[in-house]
Amino acid sequence: MPVDSRPAPRSLALPGSKSITARALFLAAAADGVTTLVRPLRSDDTEGFAEGLVRLGYRVGRTPDTWQVDGRPQGPAVAEADVYCRDGATTARFLPTLAAAGHGTYRFDASPQMRRRPLAPLSRALRDLGVDLRHEEAEGHHPLTVTAAGVEGGEVTLDAGQSSQYLTALLLLGPLTRRGLRIRVTDLVSVPYVEITVAMMREFGVEVAREGDVYVVPPGGYRATTYAIEPDASTASYFFAAAALTPGAEVTVPGLGTGALQGDLGFVDVLRRMGAEVSVGAEATTVRGPSRLHGLTVNMRDISDTMPTLAAIAPFATSPVRIEDVANTRVKECDRLEACAENLRALGAQVATGPDWIEIHPAPALTPTEIKSYGDHRMVMSFAVTGLRVPGISFDDPGCVRKTFPGFHEAFAEFRQGL
Repeated sequence: MPVDSRPAPRSLALPGSKSITARALFLAAAADGVTTLVRPLRSDDTEGFAEGLVRLGYRVGRTPDTWQVDGRPQGPAVAEADVYCRDGATTARFLPTLAAAGHGTYRFDASPQMRRRPLAPLSRALRDLGVDLRHEEAEGHHPLTVTAAGVEGGEVTLDAGQSSQYLTALLLLGPLTRRGLRIRVTDLVSVPYVEITVAMMREFGVEVAREGDVYVVPPGGYRATTYAIEPDASTASYFFAAAALTPGAEVTVPGLGTGALQGDLGFVDVLRRMGAEVSVGAEATTVRGPSRLHGLTVNMRDISDTMPTLAAIAPFATSPVRIEDVANTRVKECDRLEACAENLRALGAQVATGPDWIEIHPAPALTPTEIKSYGDHRMVMSFAVTGLRVPGISFDDPGCVRKTFPGFHEAFAEFRQGL
């Protein structure tokens, strides 16, 4: 009887979603009552968000599997606070917006990496709503001070072409204003992240309406609830990609199925187009590796956080991989588009880039090198997948994965042993 040499199917329990955890912390802090968050992500970003809430006077009780937050619809419990947002973009953009709904003087600063990332469209919109917001150094960047006196609400115009987080911040603020908000959006990237926000607001008692390019958010506040955090789809992309890169390998991620909130689960559709076998069920998603991966041209505007994952496996496709409409990746933790290109070239791949695209040619025989992370967790986790085919790859800052997945290296090492 022949022996089945295929790798055994794997089922992975992954950490909770960073995006959902951050939104849930804001909603819990703003809600009337005590909210319990089940299986939140515990990472540098989310711990920084929770710490920021505590600095603002909110009570956050943390156990290994749940966090409890005492909501304060009236805003922060302290009249003055100094909040350090670490590297977290959601922390640095959402907390000043939350503080604006209260009464007091609140200063926010962040890491050098986060200080470089843009904030101007959100700052402009908050000022248009009457918020007293002052940037201390470079205009449109941290550090900043909010002198809060509540927010009346009304109409505002927003450019969210650099980051959907600007729109999310205003949507989350809307129910805390006296009149509600009508937000006219002139440009928008990463639409699925906005859909996450709207769906979560509904769970906390607020229904957002959309009239063309205008989002309508009613006043009235949020109600507390118990909210379970689904696994992080961006994190899952590394394991799905690893399976796709390994003929016959199979991985299943429970908790990410047809009802998942996160648009980044759409990454498996890209893998399907490249030849992987993909099954998305009600409660889980499974990817199985094909005998070979095919190249493709793909627009990743809405799932741009998974662009580095695709770039990292692109050299092993049978034809070029061209990723388009990802200009916003240039203003993430680093210029991800150029960082991917530089690292791939160092490995020996032929790569071309433009303002919003990258094209990677087949290069089955790569040379191991030290990957430059630029302090960006996604560079390290993506090129860890490349390491399945290129033994000897190392990283200049492997520890930067603590931002979203502190145990990534251990989890991935265990995972690859079964491939």
